[in-house]
Amino acid sequence: MLRLAFSLLTTIPIPAPATWNPGDSGRAAGWYPLVGLVIGLLVAGIHWLAGLFLPPLVTGALALTAWVALTGGLHLDGLADCADGLLYPGAPEKRLEIMKDPRLGAFGGIGLGLLLLLKFSALASLTPAMLPGLLLAASLARWSLLPAGLMPLARSGGMGADFAAGLRKASLFWGGLIPLGLALVLGWNGLLAVTLGLLTAFGVLTLAKNRIGGVTGDVFGLLVEVIEIVVLLVFTTGVL
Repeated sequence: MLRLAFSLLTTIPIPAPATWNPGDSGRAAGWYPLVGLVIGLLVAGIHWLAGLFLPPLVTGALALTAWVALTGGLHLDGLADCADGLLYPGAPEKRLEIMKDPRLGAFGGIGLGLLLLLKFSALASLTPAMLPGLLLAASLARWSLLPAGLMPLARSGGMGADFAAGLRKASLFWGGLIPLGLALVLGWNGLLAVTLGLLTAFGVLTLAKNRIGGVTGDVFGLLVEVIEIVVLLVFTTGVL
């Protein structure tokens, strides 16, 4: 299941299992925070190395490029679809139809552009001492998929339904050990980041339930991206 988690969430060349059974994406979910930790470590390493030779803006751009490359833009696609669909003023069925449309609309383009700008700005603002926040951002964001998977589905079928079918509640607890441990090690900033990240997750999931009646794979992508931004912003401020 660990190999499956890496193959689902990253472009890291780890071979996926030879066989795939319905619900396996959910059964692998307990490993998602570990995958996030590895993503965070790799991006933080690239950021630190680039920062030794390059100015902050270039360092931030390289770190963002590495982040997108490592994840294949998986969650960015969901964010853009949600920006197009969730903001549409029509009926929930029409919103779901828009979210399923592979074409990028105006709201999707704006949302995607603003998020990438925020992420780039946050990465460019990180000092070496703040880089552990990257580990928490990537890990907590992927753990948030587990409670989201327990919510009602907005549509049957698709990756969201497969994820929900195999998800086990016990995964929430042992999968949460990584982001919780990181938060404790990182002190008040870590605890504040987790608190704001969970509040953000609640807001995103409430919005999805009110607008389309539940969650989809696109909502999962939106959730990951928004939580990553919130955690990064906490560490750029260094308020505690």
